[in-house]
Amino acid sequence: MPASSPSELPVFRVDAFVAKGFLGNVACVMPLTEWLDDEELLRIAAANGVPETAYTVKSGSEYQLRWFTPDIEMDLCGHATLAAGHIVLSELEPGSDSVTFSSVSGPLKVRRKDGKYAMRLPLRAPEPAALPAAIRDALNIQPMEVLKARDYVLVYDNQDDIANIAIDRPVFDQINLGTGGVIVTAPGISCDFVSRFFTPQATILEDPVTGSAHCSLAPYWAKLMGRNHLHARQLSAEGGELHCTVLGETVEIMGAAQTSERGHLAVN
Repeated sequence: MPASSPSELPVFRVDAFVAKGFLGNVACVMPLTEWLDDEELLRIAAANGVPETAYTVKSGSEYQLRWFTPDIEMDLCGHATLAAGHIVLSELEPGSDSVTFSSVSGPLKVRRKDGKYAMRLPLRAPEPAALPAAIRDALNIQPMEVLKARDYVLVYDNQDDIANIAIDRPVFDQINLGTGGVIVTAPGISCDFVSRFFTPQATILEDPVTGSAHCSLAPYWAKLMGRNHLHARQLSAEGGELHCTVLGETVEIMGAAQTSERGHLAVN
């Protein structure tokens, strides 16, 4: 049963997948003692105004984890999972080397690795698909290949195409993909592959760095390149760096995270 709202809630602002020259993606992490009403969780996420807010509740030796954009609850969010792992291992349980989250996408483990954090997410291999007209007509450059898992994966010839992609938003917003989005990707120049991620009908059109997108990108490029470990970069204005390893039915995604703000949020 949801608890009544306390007067103040702890909130940590975290930059995930940061690297030299890359600002990463922002998430707010809010450790709770009990779950609030879903409407309250969504309202707080909208007020936070960042791509994702991750809420955690301690449950035995694990933590329950949920993710909210300013608009909807998500089924999986990579950068906010990395951020939540960072907060547990740096603030809540600094003596621990790993944490397991229970979520609607199954158990998700985050552990310290080589001065960064590595998390295991479910592999979502994309399959060939037809491109909806609203997506096709919203793109200034058409893809060479179209696939889909949760998200559409649009494959391009080169990194310059990805950097130059522009979206006609009124056309793009004619389609509703639920918790999914549109990934554009191509071979990288100084890394194995690059990508960008767009969500129609969302408050934030382009996600700066999308960990969950790499649940589909990593197996696609691993198969194409014939190796399981890949170095990826996301080419948003902020940019981010990820190291992906395909391990059976999971993808290990590694990146750095840092806390930029600590505070409390007053709740009526």
